[in-house]
Amino acid sequence: MVGPGASTGARIRALREERGMSLSALASAAGIGKATLSELEAGRRNPTLDTVYAVAGPLGVPLVALVAEAGASDALSDDALTAVRLHLLVEPGRTTEVYLVRVRPGAERSSPAHATGVVEQLVVLSGEGRLTHGMPGSEQVVALAPGTHVTWPADVPHAYACTSSEELSAVDVIVTPG
Repeated sequence: MVGPGASTGARIRALREERGMSLSALASAAGIGKATLSELEAGRRNPTLDTVYAVAGPLGVPLVALVAEAGASDALSDDALTAVRLHLLVEPGRTTEVYLVRVRPGAERSSPAHATGVVEQLVVLSGEGRLTHGMPGSEQVVALAPGTHVTWPADVPHAYACTSSEELSAVDVIVTPG
């Protein structure tokens, strides 16, 4: 039986093999179980947003490389966050992804480090919250409110939290070199 995440699993397997990584090595680097990764690659497990983010970093690819069909406008969602891809620009030397991000009231969405050199920008449209980014022990915390614009190196762990009673809405631009 092959699930709806089969195309994502196939992309992950192809990229892993292209990079000469073993299943064990990628699972370890992504902080997920080897069995989980195997099931995902075989199309027997649907990818969660956490898993796709975790795998994209060690593979050195933007999120869109794992989830997007050509010409598709994907929405990714979990218990804390919904992200709708608004724009994708692939140029020699970089990929730029633009998302409308909505974080539910009281929720926090943690993201593992993206690939080396990735930079994110967030422009808050509505709601309030906080962005935490950096290595454990040296994190920076930025208060988020309508109009806030933040740029940070996203090749470190980071998290978005909504602290208001209305959802936090923002435009998120992710630039991945390579």
